[in-house]
Amino acid sequence: MNVRELIFAERVRRGKVRNWNRKENQFVMEKDAKIYIAGHRGMVGSAICRALRKGGYKNILTKDHKELDLGRQDEVEHFFAEEKPDYVFLAAAKVGGIMANSQALADFMYDNMMLEMNVIHSAWQNGCKKLLFLGSSCIYPRMAPQPIKECSLLTGELEQTNEAYALAKISGLKYCEYLNLQYGTDYISVMPTNLYGPNDNYHPTHSHVLPALIRRFHEAKEAGNKEVVCWGTGTPLREFMYVDDLADACLFLMNTYSGNETVNLGTGRELTIKELTELVAKVVGYTGEIKWDPSKPDGTPRKLLDVSKLEALGYHYTTELEDGIRLTYQDFLNNPMRAER
Repeated sequence: MNVRELIFAERVRRGKVRNWNRKENQFVMEKDAKIYIAGHRGMVGSAICRALRKGGYKNILTKDHKELDLGRQDEVEHFFAEEKPDYVFLAAAKVGGIMANSQALADFMYDNMMLEMNVIHSAWQNGCKKLLFLGSSCIYPRMAPQPIKECSLLTGELEQTNEAYALAKISGLKYCEYLNLQYGTDYISVMPTNLYGPNDNYHPTHSHVLPALIRRFHEAKEAGNKEVVCWGTGTPLREFMYVDDLADACLFLMNTYSGNETVNLGTGRELTIKELTELVAKVVGYTGEIKWDPSKPDGTPRKLLDVSKLEALGYHYTTELEDGIRLTYQDFLNNPMRAER
């Protein structure tokens, strides 16, 4: 344990952590508890909603952007004061791929910083028993030793193409840690790897690599294009986790884990972007040529999470990559986002 975790453990021992079950030495979320999902319409939030319903939780609280703007402090404070949710999953975020991040640095920093601080602070003010904050593996240092351990956070330079997003996310998870240390809250943070699955964003310029490839190859197949040009060299290594596995892991940790150190959520398996591209083309049924444009950025050269902590806690993913891509492609075929330009 590091110093921060020792301080938290001492608070648990002295009964200063509000919802820690000392008899069972763990925390269990009540089935009838009021649970708020921030960002329930997104890929991660909707997966958490599905997992909660599957687990028998029925008192799920959601609000769309028209009903509650998480960037407005007064609206968030009023919502929490009125509803007083017992538990919160903070899955809301402004997200995007390399191009989106590079073109809107200020927006990515401001929007993410405001919404996460508003939600976390209001949760604390209104006695939220436990909160789970979703970070992202892209906030680890660009050249962190591989596979990346949780202790690597803030030990090196960030990837420049998404630095603004990373700084905002780091602030959110550190705020959770500081609330735990100062006020005895039980707010945990998780660090997901690259995610994909149902309800993903397939926008042509604002999506991540896997959904972007699904759309690109599908449209190329439909148009009969003989080649598809992809960004970079295809050499970077990436890890991908099916979003329903991620949601199951989040529920698992809400019921079993308390601590200040984040927990990596991933599969522990990686492949090159070139291999991923070929796999997506295979699933979609595109048989043309794939070309690479090395003038475009590759991003971080490698980003594999060390998931030994998660597995030691008792969780392991279940969906293999090709199976998950097939499920995601079926979702894409029924997703209106693919029609947007």
